[in-house]
Amino acid sequence: MGAQSLGRAVGLVIAGLAMGAAALLWFLVASGDQAPGSAPSQIVLFGGLPVSYDPSAPGPRAILGAIALAVLFAAGIALLERRATNRSRRSSNAHLTPLAPKIVMAPPGGVFAGPVTVTVLIPAHNEAQSLPVTLASLLSQSHPPERVIVVADNCTDSTVSIARDHGVEVVESVDNTQKKAGALNQALKRILPGQLDNDVVMIMDADTALDDGFLAEAVARFTSDRALMAIGGLFYGEPGFGLLGLLQRNEYVRYSRELARRRGRVFVLTGTASLFRPLALRSVAENRGVTIPGVPGDVYDTYALTEDNELTLALKSLGGLITSPTQCTVVTELMPTLRALWQQRLRWQRGALENIGTYGLTPATLRYWAQQLGIGYSVIALTSFLSLMVVTLLAVSTWVWFPFWLCLGLVFVAERVVTVWEGGWRARLLAVTVLPELCFDMFLNVVYVKGIVDITLGRQAHWEHASMQVRTGDGD
Repeated sequence: MGAQSLGRAVGLVIAGLAMGAAALLWFLVASGDQAPGSAPSQIVLFGGLPVSYDPSAPGPRAILGAIALAVLFAAGIALLERRATNRSRRSSNAHLTPLAPKIVMAPPGGVFAGPVTVTVLIPAHNEAQSLPVTLASLLSQSHPPERVIVVADNCTDSTVSIARDHGVEVVESVDNTQKKAGALNQALKRILPGQLDNDVVMIMDADTALDDGFLAEAVARFTSDRALMAIGGLFYGEPGFGLLGLLQRNEYVRYSRELARRRGRVFVLTGTASLFRPLALRSVAENRGVTIPGVPGDVYDTYALTEDNELTLALKSLGGLITSPTQCTVVTELMPTLRALWQQRLRWQRGALENIGTYGLTPATLRYWAQQLGIGYSVIALTSFLSLMVVTLLAVSTWVWFPFWLCLGLVFVAERVVTVWEGGWRARLLAVTVLPELCFDMFLNVVYVKGIVDITLGRQAHWEHASMQVRTGDGD
C-alpha cells in the first residue's frame, strides 16, 4: 500500500519541486540589478529600413545566478550518479546487490564456459506485416543467433504461420491477460532453466530491424566482460510519415547522441532490442517481492506500464552492469498519427512516473528523479517563454530587437542543429526553423502534464498499439 501511495504522489512531488526551482530562478532574476529604463535606439538597414533595438540585458547577478543554478544542478546530479554507480560496482552485499561486478566476478575463473550463444525472444501480437522484416534482419546478421523464438500472444492473424515459414520456433502464450510482459514471463520460465553461463537472451520487438553488426558487437562485449549483465540497443526511426515522422526521428537522434556522450551509460534498456545474461534475469525473478517490486518468480513486472524501463531499474537496483554501445543500432517504428503518438508518449510518461514512485528515491533511481524534475522545469520554462512572446506580440505596436536575447536565441538554434546533424539535411533544416520543434515540444509538455494529472487522480491507464492499417507513411 505504501508503494502505491508513493506512486500516486510522485507526480505532485515532481511538479512541486519543478515549480520551486522555477520560483527560485524568478526570484534571482527579479532581485537582479535593474537598469534604468530608456527609449529604444534605432538604426537604418539596407538604405531605408528602420530597425529599433534595445541594448539592455539582465544584470550580472541574475545572469550569474542562473548559470550557477544550472551548473550546480547538472554537476550535482552527475557526481551523485557517479558515486552511486561506483558504490554499486564495488558492493559486496550479495543480498541487496547480487549482480554487482565484484560479486559476479568472485567465483574462481579459468574454466571455459563455452562460446557466447544468443537466444532471441520476439513477443508478437498480430505482427504479420512487420515480422518478416524483423526476422530477415536477425537471420542476416554477420553473427546470426543460435535460436529464434517468436512468442505469439493471442494472435488472430498470420503471425504464427509467417514465423514458421521463416524456420523459427513459435511459443504461443496460454490464457495470457497481461500483454507483452505476461507473454514474456511465460516464455522465460520455459527457456531460462536451460540457459548456461555463457548464453544470453535477447528480447526484441516484432516491429524492429537490427542493423548488421549488432549481434557481433554484443557477443564481443559479453565475451570480453564477464561482469556485463545487459546490453541495450540505440534506436532511430524508420523513414516516412512526413513532418511528424521527421520530428520523431530528430528526437531519437538526439537521444542516441546523448547516450554516446555518456559512453553507453544506459537510461533505459529499450524494448526494441536488448540482451541479458540468464543470471541477470534469474536474479530479477528471485528478488521480486523481496528487494525489488513485483511478483516473485516473474522477470517482468506485469503491473508496470513500461516494462523495459522497470526492468532497467530492477537490474540497476541489483547492481547489474549494463551498457548501450554505439555500434548496436536498430530501426524502430514511428507513430503515424498524433493520436497514436499521444497514446505512446502518455504510456511512456506515466510508466516512468509510476516506476520511480514504486521504487522510491534510491541511489539507483536518483538519475530518473532528476530527469523527471528536469522535464517538469522545462515545461514551466517553455510555456512561460511562449506565453510571454504571445503577450508581447499583442501588446506592442513596434517590434524592438534585444541583441542579448537574440544572441542567446542563435546559440539555441545552433544547438538544435548540431544535435541532429547525423540525421541528414532534412533533420538540420527542420531544426533551424525552430518553430515546428517548439510545437512538438509543447505537445510533449501537454502529455507530461496529462500524465501527472492522471497518476495523481488514479485514473486507469489504457494504451493500444498503433493500428497497422494507418501505417502507410511516404518514404523519405
